[in-house]
Amino acid sequence: MTSSSPTAPFDLHGHTAIVTGANHGIGAATARVLANCGSSVFLTYLRQEQSPDSGTSDPSIEDRSSDAQRIVEGVAANGGRAAAIEADLSDAANVGLLFNAAEERLGPVDILVNNASGWAADSFRPQGELLALSATTVDQNFAIDARASALMIAEFAHRYVARGASWGRIVGLTSGGPLGFPQEVSYGAAKAAQDSFTMSAAMELAEHGITANVLHPPVTDTGWITPAVERMVQDSDEMFHIASPEEVANLIAFLVSDHAALITANTIHLR
Repeated sequence: MTSSSPTAPFDLHGHTAIVTGANHGIGAATARVLANCGSSVFLTYLRQEQSPDSGTSDPSIEDRSSDAQRIVEGVAANGGRAAAIEADLSDAANVGLLFNAAEERLGPVDILVNNASGWAADSFRPQGELLALSATTVDQNFAIDARASALMIAEFAHRYVARGASWGRIVGLTSGGPLGFPQEVSYGAAKAAQDSFTMSAAMELAEHGITANVLHPPVTDTGWITPAVERMVQDSDEMFHIASPEEVANLIAFLVSDHAALITANTIHLR
C-alpha cells in the first residue's frame, strides 16, 4: 500500500476515515480506495431486511453483512488498518459510540464520508411499486440521509476542535436536484437537507482547517442497472456515463486529499 501505486494516487497515510454505509456499492469502494491510499478506515453499515427495489438485478444487494468484514480483511492483507461495526444511524446514541470505537481501534478521525442512506422510494402520486408518501417514508429517509449525517458532522467537529486539530475533510453523497426527485421525493428532500448541513459545515469550520463538499454521483452501477436504465442514460442530454463505484470513490479520495485543499462548500455534479 503505497501512494505511488497507480491505484493509489493520493497519500493519506496518517489519517483516519469513517465511511458510513460501507458494506456495498460506493461506500465499500470508498473504504477500499482510501485504505489503498494509506488511510486507516472505519466502516459502518446496517443490514437491511426490507424487500429490494424491483429494478435491482441483485436481490441480495442490501443484505451484504459479510462484505464489510471481507473489506477489513483485504485491507489488513495489504498492510493497512481497518475495522468495521454494524450500527443503526437512526439511533442518535450510536453516533458518539461509533466515534469512540473508531478512536479506540484506529485513532482520531479526520475524514468523514457520509454515504449511508435510509432510502425508500415514495411519491405524491404512487404508481406500481412506488409507496405513497407517509410519515413512515419521510422519517426513514430523513433519519439517515439528513439527521444522522448532521449528527455525524457535529460529532466529528466537536472532537476535532476539542483536540486542536488543523486538517479535516467531510464529504457527503447526494442525489436529486433543484426540481426535487420525482418518485423518490422524501429521499431527494433528505439529501437536500444533507447538502445544506454540509455547506454550513464548510462555512463554519473553515477556520479550523476543515473542508466540506458534496458529491453528486452519476448513475452508478451498484447492482441495480437494468437495460431500461442503460437506455435512459444513452438517450439523456444530461447524463453521459454509467460509473463504477470505484470511479466515484476515486473522486472522493481526491476531495479528502491535500490536492483538494482549496475545494470546499461545493456540490460537485458528476455526469
